[in-house]
Amino acid sequence: MKKTLLMIGICGISVLAACQNNEAKDDLYHESGNTINVNDSRADIYRDVKNGDVSEDFGYVRHQKSPIAGEQMANKHYSAIDREKLADVISKNVTDLPNVLDAATLVTDEEVLVIYETDSTNRHLTADQVKKSAMAFVPRWYHVYVSDNGQLRNLANSYAQLDSDSRNAENGINKLIKEMLKSPQGEDVKTEENANGVTKGIGVNKK
Repeated sequence: MKKTLLMIGICGISVLAACQNNEAKDDLYHESGNTINVNDSRADIYRDVKNGDVSEDFGYVRHQKSPIAGEQMANKHYSAIDREKLADVISKNVTDLPNVLDAATLVTDEEVLVIYETDSTNRHLTADQVKKSAMAFVPRWYHVYVSDNGQLRNLANSYAQLDSDSRNAENGINKLIKEMLKSPQGEDVKTEENANGVTKGIGVNKK
């Protein structure tokens, strides 16, 4: 009788442990499309640090190729970007640069436009620092334009309520970019790319 009870107890513990392991695995991996996120907290990528509340968790994301032959996922990445939060992060980091007093950032579906105020005597160096600071936060296909002409801020602000489907949005953005290009843009990103990350000979600025 005692042996029977002992065997039942052992079996019960084994089943309970197996269930707990499965639940732990479900908590650890959250699948969404082709992405498996570990320790997905659904929090913002960049969080304000208050009262020493700093997470020490590692960040880990696994991507899997789509099982559907020929399906392209690259063009879907931009839809996951919160452009307003991205603009907020860029503006905050730009104002941390030396001699930058004010920064306004407009993020479209493929461009980042940063208009800043500076007391720097080296406009070219500051422009390069502002541009590189913005590029550090955006996907590689983005083109970054900068300007220290504060008068363009109102024009950029007038486009803030538009989206990629807004009528004449592209023409308006291109007009703003041409005005921004009258300001220093810093060094070329690569030999084959200009200072804004555009392949030379292509785009609004063909230099």
